[in-house]
Amino acid sequence: MMQAGVGMTSARTRQRLIDRLREQGIEDEAVLSVLFDTPRHLFLDEALRHRAYENTPLSIGHQQTISQPYIVALMTQLAKASAPGVRRVLDIGTGCGYQAAVLSQLVDWVFTVERIEALSFSARERLQTLGYKNISYLCGDGYQGWPRKAPFDAIIVAAAPPAVPEALKQQLAVGGRLVIPVGDDENQALRLIRRTRGGFDEEIREAVKFVPLVDT
Repeated sequence: MMQAGVGMTSARTRQRLIDRLREQGIEDEAVLSVLFDTPRHLFLDEALRHRAYENTPLSIGHQQTISQPYIVALMTQLAKASAPGVRRVLDIGTGCGYQAAVLSQLVDWVFTVERIEALSFSARERLQTLGYKNISYLCGDGYQGWPRKAPFDAIIVAAAPPAVPEALKQQLAVGGRLVIPVGDDENQALRLIRRTRGGFDEEIREAVKFVPLVDT
């Protein structure tokens, strides 16, 4: 895979971002290492590449954004994507492909779903060009997940439904984790849902702001 620093950014710039993520509570060193190495600038249009290592969301067109690095790191950490038992991860909301790229370096296989055909196509092309091989792509309804590929050890959702889709909960393996923002445009919270043998445990983590998850 192509490594960070290709023509656009220095190690010092990337390290400042990693230091900031540590200050914000990201503790998983495997996640931080992958964030350092992943060339976020290559997932953005050229006009925005100079801002790639700011800790902020940025537009990727189609009224969608690339999540800020802190949110990517937090959701990945909550999903325990660096743990040996987390091997198959469902990524809802491919967008530009950045979250899938991060996950692919931590797990055996990533299954990523995007409803906007142009984004799905361009993300696949970008990720394949950069050498990320352990990713499967689906253009479809994120509400429905990817039932044919279930169960998943973790599911990460990069858009907010008003309530947790039951289909996604049912596609978790026992012991699996669903990390999802839930709420409306004014009030969203990141939730962590764990599947147990007896049902589901849920906790609210922090306030967030995501584009809505559209039920098609």
